Amino acid sequence: MNLNVTSSDELFDVLDRAGRQTGETKPRKFVHRDGDWHRAFHCWVIVSTGEPEPSVIIQRRGSMKDTWPDRLDVSVGGHFAAGEVLADVIREMDEEIGQVAPITELRLLGTRISIGGHRAGVLDNEFQDVYLWQTALPFDAFRPNPDEVAWIELITIRELVELITGTDGEAKTHVRLPDGSDRRGKIIANDFIPSPDQYVRRAAIAMDLAIRGYPHPVI
Repeated sequence: MNLNVTSSDELFDVLDRAGRQTGETKPRKFVHRDGDWHRAFHCWVIVSTGEPEPSVIIQRRGSMKDTWPDRLDVSVGGHFAAGEVLADVIREMDEEIGQVAPITELRLLGTRISIGGHRAGVLDNEFQDVYLWQTALPFDAFRPNPDEVAWIELITIRELVELITGTDGEAKTHVRLPDGSDRRGKIIANDFIPSPDQYVRRAAIAMDLAIRGYPHPVI
């Protein structure tokens, strides 16, 4: 993010319905007001070091967010600012969870088309490039930024699959707060941002396939 502008004034490239550049740029607040298509970055982060089994970081969105405040979400999510490419947008990882993945370690799971809007005056239509990062870093290496997220939580991929498919009604998590302190947490499937395309379910299954060695997981 350009630190010289506020989040709402950050310029986005406007896309057409096929995801192609239109040549127009607009401030974020107007893109979300008008429902313009734009590009976003998602990354699901899997950690194994120090954990009894592979686990994924999820974030609790901050209450200040203009879309889906206080809901559970992907490990890292952010927008491509105007003219940015992947090497630029991965800054979102450091801004949100305090670590950045080497580009060579990112695995593209696909591009998700997301049509969203739940607040009056906000319509968030995105082409989301979704990546997976399986890292040797332990959960202790990650720190949530309170300017971006409320906190981060760690849940085993097995338990996430069971939760999101309805096998279990709730799951326990390991919560890390911005001040570095930890506590135990408990989540239910409805804590996640709702999605008619069952995004979290598809992501959980893709991660489960990835840790089992399947070479072509997709969302």
